[in-house]
Amino acid sequence: MRIAARYNGPPGSGNGGYSAGLLATQLGLAPAEVTLRRPPPLDVDLRLDGALFHGDELVAEARPAPADRPEVVPPVPLDEAAEATKRYAGLSNHPFPTCYVCGTDRADGLGLRPGPVPGDRTATPWLVPADVTDVTMWAVLDCPGGWSVIGDGRPYVLGRLAVWIDAVARPGDTCLVMGRFLGGEGRKAQALSTVYDPAGTAIAVARATWIAI
Repeated sequence: MRIAARYNGPPGSGNGGYSAGLLATQLGLAPAEVTLRRPPPLDVDLRLDGALFHGDELVAEARPAPADRPEVVPPVPLDEAAEATKRYAGLSNHPFPTCYVCGTDRADGLGLRPGPVPGDRTATPWLVPADVTDVTMWAVLDCPGGWSVIGDGRPYVLGRLAVWIDAVARPGDTCLVMGRFLGGEGRKAQALSTVYDPAGTAIAVARATWIAI
């Protein structure tokens, strides 16, 4: 398995959601939970042997998702989500501005700008690309939850992501993506995320653990 360089999160490593989704799909797990043990390296051969390895180093582990599927993050109207993007903290203070999902320095990324809305939530529209796959859905479910945690400017990285996908978004649609901070202790924080299609149907949900750097 290889993670192409364009799918980076922090510089030099894979976006957590994309990397986790690629591993889950390679192993045929759906729904799935992936735990990242180290930053996933880019453009190198990684070994699948029940888990993901770079040489002898464990990169990530995957298992079937827990039975307790999370509730959806309550949505906001799409125009409110568009307004929220103007308050996206990453516009002025982005720890990883080249991130494939939410980076402000990427013209070829997914372009998410999760801005704050009431209720410890973030919201952003998402214009679905032509090459959308299950792995793309994992990536989209990553950063909006993270930005509900990162709002104070303290950098976090994804530690664990569990994803339930009911349907892959349709190319060309404008979907709504929501994130929600659940709470935290020490260096760990918990968040949820949800993707809604244009009809307002929740088509994917996720629960994540984020780790402060």
